[in-house]
Amino acid sequence: MPAATPEAEAQRSALDRTAELSDGVLKSVESGQRAAIKAVRTFVDTVDGQLPLLADEHPSKRQEIIDAAMELADQLVHTEYAFLREVAQSAGKAVGRPSDGK
Repeated sequence: MPAATPEAEAQRSALDRTAELSDGVLKSVESGQRAAIKAVRTFVDTVDGQLPLLADEHPSKRQEIIDAAMELADQLVHTEYAFLREVAQSAGKAVGRPSDGK
């Protein structure tokens, strides 16, 4: 088996670092999503304890507050996905792969 050229070794090293960065970013995003879900669950439990469901309110203030919290969590997740796409595109450009525009 022929010895790898210094350029090939450098490229492989860059690809390895990019893969490690990608794994780290994915783990960080997943952790952030889990934390957001946990925070919303805690918030909903608190609202449930403080504002009981009232059948005569349409829609109830309780439900409006919970819906707002769910919307916030949804926006946070979408922001994280957009961030991840940007990181992946930047990493691809850094190692010389053209972006596919997605």
